[in-house]
Amino acid sequence: MTAFLDFEKPVAELQARIAALRETADGGEADISVEVSRIEAKADKLLRDTYTKLTPWQKTQVARHPDRPHFRDYVAGMLSDFTLLSGDRAFGDDQAILGGLGYIDGRRVMVIGHEKGNDTASRIRHNFGMGRPEGYRKAIRLMQLADRFGVPVVTLVDTSGAFPGVQAEERGQAEAIARSTEQCLALGVPMISAIVGEGGSGGAIALAAGNRVLMFEHAVYAVISPEGCASILWRSGERAADAAEAMKVTASDLNRLKVVDRIVAEPVGGAHRNPAVAIANLKMAIVDELDTLTPMTSQALRTDRRNKFLSMGNL
Repeated sequence: MTAFLDFEKPVAELQARIAALRETADGGEADISVEVSRIEAKADKLLRDTYTKLTPWQKTQVARHPDRPHFRDYVAGMLSDFTLLSGDRAFGDDQAILGGLGYIDGRRVMVIGHEKGNDTASRIRHNFGMGRPEGYRKAIRLMQLADRFGVPVVTLVDTSGAFPGVQAEERGQAEAIARSTEQCLALGVPMISAIVGEGGSGGAIALAAGNRVLMFEHAVYAVISPEGCASILWRSGERAADAAEAMKVTASDLNRLKVVDRIVAEPVGGAHRNPAVAIANLKMAIVDELDTLTPMTSQALRTDRRNKFLSMGNL
């Protein structure tokens, strides 16, 4: 059963009433179908109304929901004949950033993205999606491979930020992020980036400097987390909601500011409530953008990408 967020409490209470009614009537002769249908309709309407007026902080909570689909879910739902490619050929194989070759509706693509994991063991194994230097160097290697063979690159961004540990810094975390961003901008093949959950700090932009940046309706994208921003500005993480409002982290704000190019719709209640629909919506958007970008020459793609980022903020 999907975990309810704090602001979804009224919906959770209605769902609990439905469960109680069904348990009470289980095996009995009472016909509860009419009452259950009435409450279900009320719960559905309440959920829909709630999600039409989410605050930036509430969207941040949705973007972080543990049941949202992650990299492996998108690969399974969008690609065929996927082959995972491992290692940076220098230090090791980071499990927070995964990538490989596959086909999306018959189009060969290189897909790279953050994997957060879906249970305690896998979250630890994937370091909660926080990439280390070898993860970004692996991404660089895969982008260079795609460029060499004329394969479009698709990136799926979902991280609170790059891993800030001492060992990561010792191995050149900042340099790896900068080189990865540089490689995105230098590609002579189409690059489509999708913010599918959290897009946090340099750990996100290192995989998001594409020709087209897509963003899920309830994803967030910012230079720092709302808690981190609040701790800097107000010396208190408790003002995270105020920070999220001020930072313009939502898809609608960022689309208006021309930071992202396209908003991808989510099912009512967020991608975690119906992952199959969310994945299908993203696949459709990626295919549409591939059809637009693929005919462009390498130089035109680089120029398009350069102009896109240089024009940000010119409203």
